[in-house]
Amino acid sequence: MICSIGSLAKDLQEDGVQNVTVKNVVFSRTQNGVRIKAWGKPSNGFARNILFQHIVMDNVQNPIVIDQNYCPSHKGCPEKASGVKINDVTYQDIHGTSATKVAVKFDCSPINPCVRIKLENVKLTYMNQTAQATCNNVGGIAAGLVQPTSCF
Repeated sequence: MICSIGSLAKDLQEDGVQNVTVKNVVFSRTQNGVRIKAWGKPSNGFARNILFQHIVMDNVQNPIVIDQNYCPSHKGCPEKASGVKINDVTYQDIHGTSATKVAVKFDCSPINPCVRIKLENVKLTYMNQTAQATCNNVGGIAAGLVQPTSCF
């Protein structure tokens, strides 16, 4: 299973995504786990009030991702800041293994940073060690046990 919200910002005028819950899922050997993605270009779109809960990752390449600089194949990309607003996203009770060292990646827009992102009881490992997290232009909180350590 793969759970991607997006690609957002394909068009300037687009409907947003809100009030989404994904829970009780196992991701096994997938490229992505829970992902929100938006092109790096102007848009009035949004993604808000999203809950990812009770999820197991089994050797997933990108377990937790928000990407506001989405550009498949790195061709024809506008190379602008994303206009999509991403807020109120909760990752709760997510555990398991990452196939890559970086298990949590938040790459958000400098003009529309991701806000009110919450990591709660997240434990992801890479090769029997704590995985890593990377953050750009994101704000949020960590509650309970969170590994890798939050980079908010």
